[in-house]
Amino acid sequence: MTQTVYSKPEFLGINWRSQRGRWLEVGIVGAIALLLVVVMPLVLPGFRLNLLGRFLALAIAALGIDLIWGFTGLLSLGHGVFFALGGYAFAMYLKLQNPTGSGPQIPDFMSLYGGATELPWLWQPFQSLPLTLLAIVILPALVAAALGYFVFRNRIRGVYFSILTQAVTIIFLNLFNGQQQLINGANGLTDFKTIFGAPISEPGTQRGFYIVTVVMLAGAYALCRWLTSGRFGRLLVAIRDDESRVRFSGYNPTGFKLLVFAVSAALAGVSGALYTPQTGIVTPGSLSIAFSIEMVIWVAVGGRATLVGAILGALLVNFAKSLLSERFSEVWLFFQGGLFLVVVMALPQGIVGWLRTDGLQGLQGLLGLRPRVITYPSLETDPEVELERQQFGSED
Repeated sequence: MTQTVYSKPEFLGINWRSQRGRWLEVGIVGAIALLLVVVMPLVLPGFRLNLLGRFLALAIAALGIDLIWGFTGLLSLGHGVFFALGGYAFAMYLKLQNPTGSGPQIPDFMSLYGGATELPWLWQPFQSLPLTLLAIVILPALVAAALGYFVFRNRIRGVYFSILTQAVTIIFLNLFNGQQQLINGANGLTDFKTIFGAPISEPGTQRGFYIVTVVMLAGAYALCRWLTSGRFGRLLVAIRDDESRVRFSGYNPTGFKLLVFAVSAALAGVSGALYTPQTGIVTPGSLSIAFSIEMVIWVAVGGRATLVGAILGALLVNFAKSLLSERFSEVWLFFQGGLFLVVVMALPQGIVGWLRTDGLQGLQGLLGLRPRVITYPSLETDPEVELERQQFGSED
């Protein structure tokens, strides 16, 4: 009788939870970040570099989705709300920047639609950059915490949680669309002039946003890796796999789910704030249900509960979307839908999930690495055990 032993997670023969594995992971992340910051601006033209910056910003939101869905098992279809809150918060700060340096300017649409002569109270905190940065993180987290408190304490989960998050998205979409005088309604906020005295549209300014996005993505990855490692990470997986057993073991899953939901929302807010200045506009379109579902698709394509897969999925799907729309403007949606169907049906665990299972064996064979075993490693390599296995096999 063979006893199965669950070994530490490995990828390409590397144990990422060992001390050596951690430092190796830090080195790989640092090398990729350096490649993105130093090499990519030299290789890619300005337009492609701007696209890459946008997609890297979206990858931060994908990490948040992976944290709440992949590791905790809570499928949120309303993360567009938190993305939009972060985007609008930073857009409001940008709209108040006066190119002449003579103090904050009142957005033009306020005087156009309502004849406002003073800045509304809702806009006043966004004259300050520190308060704006706090709002980008705290505002989405507070909204998620308020929603999660009433949902999780009543033990609502599964499809009901997904439906509730979707309903919240519709509420916020109607709310933002109706605020014509306050936030320009369906037109959104656009026409940003300057930041720190530099024009927003200048290539140098956009490159600065790109570098900040790379740094923030690396920080978001490190935060998610820290949260999903150790005892806390194992508890999240236990909540995902069998919440009732976790509750019977003496833990209260409510607080843990509330914390992860708030962190996931904050990441989406940071993503929206970084995405907005690189696109030059934020509208209630970010609150659409389709956009929230698209975030989930990124994670599904890359691989749930992998973190790396969330980033990879966001980049691959969005670059494919961009290239297909450029070359096949009339039928690109059919290509995109077909791509999703192929990935979901052929790779249900996502690209990285496939590499960790079926694809891993092939790659290990090509690299000449020892195949992964799920029993005692010493028994697999013991010559006496191998001799007995051959003898019993010949007798049969």
